[in-house]
Amino acid sequence: MALDELDLAILAELQKDARRTNRDLAEAVGVAPSTSLERVRSLRERGIIRGFTTEVDLPALNRGLQALIAVRIRPPSRRNIEGFREWAARLPETIGVFVVSGSDDFLLHIAVPDTDAVYAFVIDRLTERPEVADVRTSIVYEHIRPRVITPADTRSRGTTGSR
Repeated sequence: MALDELDLAILAELQKDARRTNRDLAEAVGVAPSTSLERVRSLRERGIIRGFTTEVDLPALNRGLQALIAVRIRPPSRRNIEGFREWAARLPETIGVFVVSGSDDFLLHIAVPDTDAVYAFVIDRLTERPEVADVRTSIVYEHIRPRVITPADTRSRGTTGSR
């Protein structure tokens, strides 16, 4: 999916503030409102924009402590992996589930009130699952995410191909 400079500018502006009006967005990228509206519609239809979300303040929700929990599943069957993935994603403490390669099968990102809640999550939820073979927990001191994500430059990866 080719993205031109206008598409990239629109994506950058929407990632900064998805609630801005179309008129404000058009002004920010230097095009007519009708052009902006059509480009946003095209980005959504192509699946580049998948939706708009609200970022919440975790401490305001009494979930100020974050942890990353590495989980190893045994035996590593499709049934066990998929079952655990679906179960973990439904837990109210979970804010992210990563299925990973290497010595671990999952990396769970949780947000809870305090270290007692992390301990309860690990002991009362994770280790009660028969397929969970190993759990390692890391407390998150700070979570920094980029505000704007841009496409990767495929030229820097040394890819070749025909046009």
